Amino acid sequence: MSNKSFIEKLLDGAEVEWRALGEVVEYSPTRVNAESLDATSFVGVDNLVADKGGRVDANYLPNTDRLTAYEPSDILLGNIRPYLKKVWKATNSGGCSGDVLAVRILGKFKKTVDSDFLYYLLSSDEFFSYNMQHAKGAKMPRGNKTAILNYQIPIPCPENPKKSLEIQAEIVRVLDAFTELTAELTAELTAELTARKKQYHYYRDQLLSFEEGDVEWRTLGEVAEFRRGTAITKKQTTIGDIPVVANGPLPTYFHGEINRVGETIVIARSGAYAGYVSYWSQPIFLTDAFSVHPDSSILKPKFVFHLLQNKQEHIHGMKKGAGVPHVRVKEFEPYLVPVPSLAEQSRIVTILDKFDALTNSISEGLPREIALRQQQYEYYRDLLLSFPRADAEVRPDMSQALTAIHRQGCAPCLT
Repeated sequence: MSNKSFIEKLLDGAEVEWRALGEVVEYSPTRVNAESLDATSFVGVDNLVADKGGRVDANYLPNTDRLTAYEPSDILLGNIRPYLKKVWKATNSGGCSGDVLAVRILGKFKKTVDSDFLYYLLSSDEFFSYNMQHAKGAKMPRGNKTAILNYQIPIPCPENPKKSLEIQAEIVRVLDAFTELTAELTAELTAELTARKKQYHYYRDQLLSFEEGDVEWRTLGEVAEFRRGTAITKKQTTIGDIPVVANGPLPTYFHGEINRVGETIVIARSGAYAGYVSYWSQPIFLTDAFSVHPDSSILKPKFVFHLLQNKQEHIHGMKKGAGVPHVRVKEFEPYLVPVPSLAEQSRIVTILDKFDALTNSISEGLPREIALRQQQYEYYRDLLLSFPRADAEVRPDMSQALTAIHRQGCAPCLT
């Protein structure tokens, strides 16, 4: 078996020339009248989709007279928060806002550099990492236009444009096949996940539906205690690994102190996540939120969490305030909850936890499989774009990688 990598076989001894991006492309020098644009031809940073998702039609139009024009095959990059990885290869002509960079191949390189090949180079994680390293600003980082043009790109077989384009086209063909295959697999898994979630929600509704008279009903204020979190800023934290919990499903940051232990039901108090219900079984430090602590002789905490989560849409509707929306404890105290036996609560919790793990956990079930498929695609895509450098480290063998995924039934044909 040959030890040559896929790239080495494809190059077949041809040299690779590394050039600064600015030697090969320019930012679009042309302009277009804003009045000639519509939702399908205007591109702002808001209608570029994150994670290399392309673009969607604009929901607003610019109020300036003249905009940067883009042409088919130009590559448009969102220049605010480069980590969002907003990139699109234009399929039509139009205009873009000042927060979008239109990258255009110079005329003298159009017979040497394939626009699809360049798109893959500029949609790679390596490029976006480079872009973030040179970005300016902390809260709202912007790509450095000068540094972007200094990014090094490979041009295979530069002395023979015809062969160079053939090599680039073959790489694009394989990457297109990977992209299509990954999209198909992800669509199948996403459809399955959607079906599982519908099934889960159906059974959760059934398990948590009790007829009047079947069980005792109590107000949440009668059977649970509400406790406000402790206000703290990031600067006031001490070194530690205790999650600081406020809004949303993830910790805001970490701290060296604890103010909640055991099972804790958290309801975010204000902001975009106001009313969001989460459950924590580890020590936490609760800040801009309040926690619900049911009387354990009457209600199991996890059962109460499932009850509240099942009414999440209704709870979000309880938000008040035009500026910063918020929810208040006094609106939850009269909330009626069913009180079945503790044994029945345990049975329901066990069933719902299993469903929840299958549908929502990133470490189990379909979400994990979707994430792994995407990671697999990105890994092999990066290998396909790993051209040799004189000072480069030893890279994994692409041919062995392709053989491995072919055995898994997800490798495109390379012949």
